[in-house]
Amino acid sequence: MQAVDQFRDAMADAGLHAPDTIHDDGKLHRFNSSGRHGCLGGWYVLHGDGVPAGMFGDWRQGLQQSWCAKPGTDMSDAERQAHRERVQAIQAQRDAEKKREQAAVSKAVQAEWTQAPPAPADHPYLRIKCVKPHGLRAKGDALLVPMRDTDGKTWSMQTIAPDGAKRFTLGGRVRGCYYSIGKPAGVLVVAEGFATGASIHEATGHAVAVAFNAGNLKAVAQALHAKYPKLRLILAADDDWRTEGNPGVTKAREAAQAVGGAVAVPVFSEGRVEKATDFNDLHRQAGAESVRACFKGAAPPEAPKAPEGAGGLSEVAEDWTEPVPLPDNLPPVMSFDADLLPEALRGWVMDIAHRMQCPPDFTAVGALVALSSLVGARAVVRPKARDDWRVVPNLWGLIVGRPGVMKSPALAQTLKPLERLEAAERELWAVEHQAWQIDCKVSGMAAETNEKQARALAVKEPNKARALLQPVDQPAEPVARRFVVNDATVEKLADLLTQNPWGTLAYRDEVHGLLCSLDKQGQEGSRAFYLQAYDGNQGYTVDRIGRGTHHIPRVCLALLGGIQPGKVQSYVREAVNGGASDDGLLQRFGLTVWPDVTREFVYVDQWPDTAAKQAAWAVFERLAQLQPANDTEAVEWRFSPEAQALFVEWMAPFETEIRGDELHPALVSHLAKYRKLVPALALLFALVDTPDNGGVIEDRELTRALAWSEYLRTHAERLYAAAMTPDTDGARLLLDRIRAGKLGHGFKPWEVAVKHWAGLTTPDAVRKAADLLAEHGWLRQEVVPAGASGGRPSERYVIHPMLLNGGEA
Repeated sequence: MQAVDQFRDAMADAGLHAPDTIHDDGKLHRFNSSGRHGCLGGWYVLHGDGVPAGMFGDWRQGLQQSWCAKPGTDMSDAERQAHRERVQAIQAQRDAEKKREQAAVSKAVQAEWTQAPPAPADHPYLRIKCVKPHGLRAKGDALLVPMRDTDGKTWSMQTIAPDGAKRFTLGGRVRGCYYSIGKPAGVLVVAEGFATGASIHEATGHAVAVAFNAGNLKAVAQALHAKYPKLRLILAADDDWRTEGNPGVTKAREAAQAVGGAVAVPVFSEGRVEKATDFNDLHRQAGAESVRACFKGAAPPEAPKAPEGAGGLSEVAEDWTEPVPLPDNLPPVMSFDADLLPEALRGWVMDIAHRMQCPPDFTAVGALVALSSLVGARAVVRPKARDDWRVVPNLWGLIVGRPGVMKSPALAQTLKPLERLEAAERELWAVEHQAWQIDCKVSGMAAETNEKQARALAVKEPNKARALLQPVDQPAEPVARRFVVNDATVEKLADLLTQNPWGTLAYRDEVHGLLCSLDKQGQEGSRAFYLQAYDGNQGYTVDRIGRGTHHIPRVCLALLGGIQPGKVQSYVREAVNGGASDDGLLQRFGLTVWPDVTREFVYVDQWPDTAAKQAAWAVFERLAQLQPANDTEAVEWRFSPEAQALFVEWMAPFETEIRGDELHPALVSHLAKYRKLVPALALLFALVDTPDNGGVIEDRELTRALAWSEYLRTHAERLYAAAMTPDTDGARLLLDRIRAGKLGHGFKPWEVAVKHWAGLTTPDAVRKAADLLAEHGWLRQEVVPAGASGGRPSERYVIHPMLLNGGEA
């Protein structure tokens, strides 16, 4: 038998539908491995020279098998080595081809996703499953579910037909890819299917990663654990009770063991139908409370019990597992990457941060806001190719950090170039002002002389007298350009902006004072002034008794300052809950950073990097000389064709996301300002890197701006976490009382509420705190049946024995 026939037989033995023609040319070939139309998941490579050998497989099935015409035992050492090298080469060839195909699929599905409209809430599949679309899109009558990695890149797509039939894009990457529902807040659930994940999210509020199948649970869990090591992972198992080996539960337990996570298994009451296997089935049959009970009882895979009981009420297990520490209220943020900065600024910004041992986020934001104030409204960008929408690049920056983390000193260093410019401006103004005073005196003397002459001519030559009495031209008083304004009233700011019509920088060491002052009754006009100053291109008229009407042609302010975490958290809670500050002022601080501050301190005593400083300060001096197109119009910049295409590629899915219902309204309001922030940053980077590019912003500058938006979004999510994530303060207060022995072995919510402990004064507040502790294993909820006289069952929380023995969270 010839080698090709033997190779074909090996394919058939492996369960593949071998192609009619097989080429032994050492190249990778695709073929229909299943016999179904359009299925090209099969591949093979066959070498016919020497000892014939090859490899074949199926990407859809994950199958891969090597073949050799000569058994290994019959080979010489040289033949065996040659065979090993050939197999390695085939493997590398196959991997390269697979990567190329996956990259092509990624590009195609991203384009398909961008063009697709949001999925309708009444889609037949969603109606059947009783879930919301959660950001899905639709193509025709099929739902589109993107499959993304932890960096947010889309690799493939799952389509769901109205009848529930599911298909994956051929050749796309699946392993480690998932679809996210919600934002993680201490707990992250990994589930198999979309409907299952949607039901879990809607019932529990937990964020969910949809892994698409049981075989992908482990890969997704490991990827998420690597990115979010502090999150508690719960693997939501499908209970495949009618399938041998129960792969749903088995794979979920394997994944949980790999990441130190917990497992939640759906528990059905008696009369369970055969096809009821997952949490969507449980949600539709028994309600949200049953789903929540299963997740309250989620335990590591070693735990012997899953929650039991009709209606989702969990029984107290005999054995306790080790509890999980309560999560921080703050979600993780991206750390600062020096490559986010233009090269001319990079060395200087990072050198300051290193010498001061402060987060580079502080100095980077300070530098960019300071630079944006020099540009002001002198240059604008038109983000769309034909539209007349124009963006002024004045930026608002806010750095968040507790006292002692070098907020103020870091910002002071980044403002030194502006202080130098202002000092030089004052010197120049002093000289010009002295000359102006002399000119005024000369003008006054000329007027006096004319008046004397007019007196002599008044009777005989009145016309000449009138001519002499015409006002003498007064020289205009020189105005010093203001580069930085500190703690000025709105009235004073209005005066300064009249003298500095292209904009300036308002710097507040502690922004909380400004925010609170604008919240006071009677400051509505001042608040409106700041709101308008963010746009940078609108006029403003001030009407004051005794001062008359004062018109400013454009109100343009860059704004920079710092704030403490506790103060910003209380302000955020009020701002997003309908308080006086709920008008978008806080959301205008697009360059908000709240970095993690390392406790490790390194003593640094070195000279500043002079070369880096000179390079950066030269940029400040150059932008300080930037001129508008004329007295009333700014210089216009536009995107290059490549940058324009990139902007459209970013903006379409961005707009779709913020118009959906997945994000908290406060975060949506903040992200909506990225419409200005992204093109503004791109323009600023172009003015730094390529000022002589003819008013064209290249894709390199826009790519850097988009990288900033991704980085800043994580900090924005942390900023609004006070309103978007469960508050652990109550849980921590309750835990402290338990440790102090105030609640014995267990309690009912009303028993705690009547004690009037701060933060725990109502049964609902106690229940919320206790449920969070139960989710993390510190308590267990049990149901106390109604008494003989009837009534409703009540709830009681049992305390972990570790706490009774002085255990720590």
